[in-house]
Formats: sequence, C-alpha cells, structure tokens
Amino acid sequence: MIPLVHPIVGADEKKILNEIVNSRILASGVYVSRFENRCAELFGTKYAVAVSSGTTALHAALLACGIKPGDKVLTTPFSFIATANSILFCGAKPLFADIDPHTCNLSPVAAEAALKREKNVKAVILVHLYGRAADMDAFMRLKKKYGFVLIEDCAQSHGATFGGRAVGSFGDASAFSFYATKNVMCGEGGTVQTNHARVDRLARQIINHGRAGHSTHTILGYNFRLTNLAAGIGIVQLSKLEDWTAARIRNAGYLNKELEGLGYVTTPVLPENGKAVYHQYTVRVPQKVRKAFMQHLQKRGVGCGVYYPYAIYRQPLYRDLGFRSGICPEAERASREVVSLPVHPALTRKDIETIADAVKSFRP
Repeated sequence: MIPLVHPIVGADEKKILNEIVNSRILASGVYVSRFENRCAELFGTKYAVAVSSGTTALHAALLACGIKPGDKVLTTPFSFIATANSILFCGAKPLFADIDPHTCNLSPVAAEAALKREKNVKAVILVHLYGRAADMDAFMRLKKKYGFVLIEDCAQSHGATFGGRAVGSFGDASAFSFYATKNVMCGEGGTVQTNHARVDRLARQIINHGRAGHSTHTILGYNFRLTNLAAGIGIVQLSKLEDWTAARIRNAGYLNKELEGLGYVTTPVLPENGKAVYHQYTVRVPQKVRKAFMQHLQKRGVGCGVYYPYAIYRQPLYRDLGFRSGICPEAERASREVVSLPVHPALTRKDIETIADAVKSFRP
C-alpha cells in the first residue's frame, strides 16, 4: 500500500538526537533557540517561540494577542478541530464563516458577512488549508476595515507563499505545527511566530508558567515548552524543506496533468498569486461515489483519506454548545466530497504513476 503520509527520518535526525542525548541537556536549551531562529528566518517573521504542539501554538498565540473570556473569534469550520478548540481554551466564543468552494479556505466574502452580522469580533483565525494560502490581500483589507486581531493557522503550510511573501508573516501572530505527519516535523511541536515584540514576550511567558524572571511569575502561564530532543529533529527537517517542497509540487503537478478532464474528479485549483506546498493533494468527487472511489483506490494499493469528514460545528462537542447544521453549506458539501491522495516526497516515480492510474481506472 502506498501510504497517504510518510514521515522521513534518516541518519541526520539520528545523529543530532545522539548529540543531544550525549549533552544531557534534554529539555529546552540551545537547540530550541536554534530551531526558533531558523523558523523565523524561513517563515518571514522577526520572532518565533517554540512550543509543544501546533495546538498549544494556537492557544498561546490567542492569549498573547489579548483574547479573553467572552471575546468573539471568527474562524473556518473546515479544519482540524484544534483550530476552533483553541478559542474555547481561552474561554472565548467561536464563530464560523463559510469556505470558498474552490480553495476550501475561509471565504473573505463570508467572513465579512459574519463581521457585519456579529458586532465586536475580536479576532479572526484563518487556515492555509492543504498547504495553499488563503486570500491574504482580502483578509488584510478586512483587518484594516474592522480592526480585528488576525491569527494565521499555518499547520499545513510550511513554506507556502502569497504574493511572494511567506504565510505566517501577515497577521498579528501565526501558529505552525511540527506534528509527525506535517511537511517537516519534530515528532510533536509547534511555533508561535510574530513580528511584534510584545506578542513574542507574552508568548514566551505564557508557554513557561508565566515566568518573567528566574523565580518570578507575573501572569498565569502553562507548560507548553518544546524539548531540545524535538527541536533537534526539527532543525534537521527544516534543512530539507526546500527539496521536499519541490518534490511535493512536482508530484502534484504530475497528478494535475494526468487527472485533468476526468468528469468525476475535481483537482486542486492552482493558486494565482503564490506557491502551494501540498500538505495534502485533495480532490473532490461526487458524494454518491466517494465511498466506492476510496475502496477502489485501496484495492489498487493507494492510501487515501478524508480531511475533514465533518464541519467542526457538527462535531458532538460543538452541537452540545448549541451549534446547528446548515450554517456553512459549502463546508458541509466539501466534507462530503473531499478525498486526499498521497503527494509526499517519499513517493517514487512508479508510486505516482500508480496513484494516477488508480484514479483514472475508476468507473463511477
């Protein structure tokens, strides 16, 4: 079976782990600082704060940007649940606006309608889904018009750009994930990134028990720190990001060409103003054939998956909070149609040909 995801761990990662183990400094230290500096450099921000996961990055970013209990925060319903859960962690109120059906990213048109309808929205979290940038021109105009805090969820978009600028560098803060299945990884980890010194300072306190000095704690904080062990893996992985991204783009380009014109498959829309990095290669098929389509792929030895089978507000947790179905119809439609195919850099030429042939041989 060709796996949908394939974390790549080799001799370089093992070498740095051995180096860190021999140093006996396993918790946060110099490797964490090196990892932070490299993330800031690669993703176009002045500051990067290493944290224990992408989820804690979102939580800390919101808190560092001043989100408080009762604040309204608008986001997409079509993402991993952590995007919205981070709002709940702050005691804030999540609101949802629909997605653009062509990109599956938060729609600026739907977001503005929600901003007009819901007064005093304090923040917006957008997600650069599947490794493709959201429409940052539109969202920066909305930010200027409505005055909200803008958080970028970059968990799937390491190295993606919009207008030649790295995603994660536009908003007040951004959150990256380095979970084991991401384009580059630490096993588990994340960063809060920002161009604002105050956000950086507060984030560093929040992730380290509110510490302002060696034994002085001035705010309520958490233990969201990253270890040297995880950072070491991340340092090595970041050195390979450019080559791995190029491989993802090549693989996606091959699939786009081979699958073009198939009446039962809609391939990803290519970005007009940026670089997509294809964390997932996600096609859309009619709801009535999706199950059969995925079974066909699996029988042909091709792994596949659905990201995401439910709009977030349709999850039991959110239904219990009073959310109802139907509020974002494009997100619900996407959840019934999307299928992700392998696109990772470990694929061989034979693998990518097998994937394309499996899709083309399906008969709906």
